[in-house]
Amino acid sequence: MKRVLLLLPTTGYRNDDFIAAAKNLGVEIVAAANYCHRLAPSWGLPPIMALHFDQPERAADTVLREIGGTLDAVLAVDDSGVELAALLSERLGLPGNPAHAVRRVGDKLAFRRLLREREFLCPEFHHLPTGEDPRSLLPGLKFPVVVKARRLSGSRGVIRADDSEALVRAVNRVRAIQSRADRDAQALGLIVEDFIPGREYALEASLARGELTTLALFDKPDPLDGPYFEETLYVTPSRLPGALQDRIHHEVARACRVSGLMTGPVHAEARVNEHGIWLLEIAARSIGGLCGRVLTHSLGMSLEEMILRPLVGNPMPEPLAPADESGAAGVMMIPIPRRGIYHGLEGMAAAQSVPGVTGVTITAEPGQIVAPPPDGASYLGFIFARASIPAEAETALRIAHRCLNFDICPEYPARARTTWTDNGFDSF
Repeated sequence: MKRVLLLLPTTGYRNDDFIAAAKNLGVEIVAAANYCHRLAPSWGLPPIMALHFDQPERAADTVLREIGGTLDAVLAVDDSGVELAALLSERLGLPGNPAHAVRRVGDKLAFRRLLREREFLCPEFHHLPTGEDPRSLLPGLKFPVVVKARRLSGSRGVIRADDSEALVRAVNRVRAIQSRADRDAQALGLIVEDFIPGREYALEASLARGELTTLALFDKPDPLDGPYFEETLYVTPSRLPGALQDRIHHEVARACRVSGLMTGPVHAEARVNEHGIWLLEIAARSIGGLCGRVLTHSLGMSLEEMILRPLVGNPMPEPLAPADESGAAGVMMIPIPRRGIYHGLEGMAAAQSVPGVTGVTITAEPGQIVAPPPDGASYLGFIFARASIPAEAETALRIAHRCLNFDICPEYPARARTTWTDNGFDSF
């Protein structure tokens, strides 16, 4: 039986999907996770279940010391573990991407430098070290700009600024977000880059020996113009002209090649305008959240199974249906309307009954604190739809979303003001 080390983040959406795919393929999963290293011993968990995914060298030493038996592959479920997976694959002599390549594409500043060096379309950008006054950049800025944390994902720590005052506010806020989310925040600083107008698209693909195969190109029908950049709708197949879709594939493939990525899943984000194709990011992992489920019909298997198969030498079966015959599909990452404590929702049955909707999965738990970007990094859940054409799938998602009413209360209930009057204390 093939044996795969799976890096399972404690807050991951897709842990169960990867475990189910492994079971379907008859693969033994060796689980590793990032539970709190102080609490894990009291829970009876071994050291391999309390890894610091964001300290890959240290975590790799722990894995190599604790792991028993041989492994056939190492796989990270999401962004948090991709560098560790690459490093372990290198040390164990297993197939995988070079750790330096994964590290480069995961750092927005390093990726921008690579794009500029290799003559891709690239916005003007500046590194703002921690502690440096953002107004020092003003002589070289052309508003609007976007302030970004360097290594966060999912629109977390990304804010548009339209003038100098907004820039200062954005920098202060992104610095606070990054300091809470990245232990290296002090050394990293931020990136400030020109805002790129245009529509946004996402390419889901797979690399094998450096050759890129597109699995899906998603339209993002909602404009993402800021000041925050919460993603909502993904719909495939794209409604872009075929020639432009081919150019996006070509640019992503070239970026993978020059960055050193060679194998495994790839998720790329791009903006398209009259000047061409602007790569926003390339990640050495598959699409986040539960969005991969939208591809099950067109792939003929789950995306997680497709990712696992080549790692364990399992040949790919014929696809269920050619891409141009499988219809359209879409997913909505249900946006969080405001920060607060999630208590529940109404309208689930109505949303599920919308024609074209194939499922509604709520991932937020009652009592959970939720927050939209730029602070938050999660969603309330996911709505899935299938239809004959993309416009119908998009419409079904929007109608279903309007059926849902979420109960989100303030984190701290308002207190009555109490003042002294001649008649004693009055509250209001």
